[in-house]
Parts: sequence; structure tokens; C-alpha cells
Amino acid sequence: MGYLLRLFSKNALFVFFIFLQIIAVVLIFSKNTMQQSFLAAKTAAFNAWVSGYIDEGASYLKLKQINDDLVMQNKALLKELYGKEGGANPQFRRVHDTIGGGQIYTFVDGEVVYNSINRQNNYFTINRGKLQGVAAKMGVIAPNGIAGIVINTTDHYALVQSVLSVNKIKISAALKNSGYFGTLSWRGDDSRMMHLSDIPKYVSLKVGDTVVTDGRSAIFPKGVMVGKVAGYEVDTKTGFWDVSVELNEKMGPLSKVFVVKNLKKIEVQKIQDTLQVQIDKDGK
Repeated sequence: MGYLLRLFSKNALFVFFIFLQIIAVVLIFSKNTMQQSFLAAKTAAFNAWVSGYIDEGASYLKLKQINDDLVMQNKALLKELYGKEGGANPQFRRVHDTIGGGQIYTFVDGEVVYNSINRQNNYFTINRGKLQGVAAKMGVIAPNGIAGIVINTTDHYALVQSVLSVNKIKISAALKNSGYFGTLSWRGDDSRMMHLSDIPKYVSLKVGDTVVTDGRSAIFPKGVMVGKVAGYEVDTKTGFWDVSVELNEKMGPLSKVFVVKNLKKIEVQKIQDTLQVQIDKDGK
């Protein structure tokens, strides 16, 4: 206390000057409209600045909820885009649709917990497994394109063979404009690029053409984005186009994925299995 008294006594004139300055400022802003407007504008700007930071903080706290909402919206869009059988229903017979709405695909969302892109055969792990309905041989797509195929599961996790795998994954894909389809594979050199083969040489191509899945397997729906044509040349061994396809989905930062469940896969597989039986009969 004594220290404060000595401090004020030594600086009494300065303290008195500051006091007078405060009174002068108060009088100026209370008696003059221009200064009042200036003060109001500065106060409003400060309040807006503070409110902006508060809103930004609140938005950050809501990011998880926003992200969950987006995932649910993506699942709904995937079902709408790829989940139903195409084509008109047969007219010769009324069939009760036990699934509803022609639904053939459903989707399970998940997150990547491990990923590799620098090996000859790459894998990633997702936090969904048997308890969430995930099983081997189910396709996995990401928000921007195809990602891989499930090869093994535990109760809560699944191991996925990445599309970046040499001789492990061959995907049926097509040129969106022309509809011509071929086999999509990776050659182990560039994680951004795959190759589409078996496209006849007479098919017209141009850089930038869109490549999508063609739905000829029970793994991926028809029309899922693969990428864009980055270049092409004739394969001298086969006489077909060798098409370089730049992947639309960047596999390195892969995070959110959707596992594709084909609700009619067993039925499709049964009819396909009869093909081998027929081939064996024809050979006898």
C-alpha cells in the first residue's frame, strides 16, 4: 500500500493529466454527433469481429456433425445413382419386389485406418467388418471413384485390396461416351494411373474422355467414376488400344469410403456358375 502511495505521489502530475484527458475524450464523444458516429462504427466493427470468431469456433465444434450428415447424404445419393436395377420391368408378369424399388445395391460407410500406395500390391484397412455386414469380394468406392475390393474381414475391420495392385485386381470398365468396355488394371509404376485394355482399335478416342465401371460384374455398380483418358496407343501385341486412365480418386490421401453390397449377388453367381456346367457338357 505504501509503495502505491509513493508511486502516485511521484507521478501525481502525470496521473492528473491522464485523468483530464479521459474527461476531455468523454466530453468530446458525448457532445459531438460526428465523434459519436465514429465511436459507434468502431464499436460495431469490433462486435462483428468478435462475433465472427465466435461463429467460426461454433462451426468448428459442429464439424463432426456436419461430416456425419454429409456421409449420410452421400450414402443416399449412391443408392439413388447406382443402387437400383436399370431398364424397364418385364411387362408379361407381375412380380412382387421383396426388396422394394428395384433395389440391388446398398452401401456401408467407413474410414481408412491404414493405407499403402508404394508397393506392387497395395492394401488399406477400414473400420467396418462382419458386424456391419461387410464381407469378402465386396467392392469399395470413395467419394471420387473406385478404390478396391474387400479380401478379408474381422468383426470390426476389413482388409481391402487396393486398385493399385499388379495382377491382383482387374475391373471391367467402359468409355462413358461410346459404351465400349475393356479391362482396367494397374502396372505398378504410377499411383495416379491405370490402364484400360481390350478396346478395339476402330473405337474413336480422345484425351479427357470419361471412364466408368460398366456393371458387368457383381462387385461394382454401373457408372461409378474411374477417371479420364490421359493418353492412348496401339498395343502391338494385341492390336487393341492401350488406354492410360488418370484416376479420379487420389489413392494416397484416401479417407472416407463406401463398401458396396450387392443384394442379388448370390442369385447372379448361381446363374453364372451354370455357365461352366454348360461348357463342360458342350465339351463332352
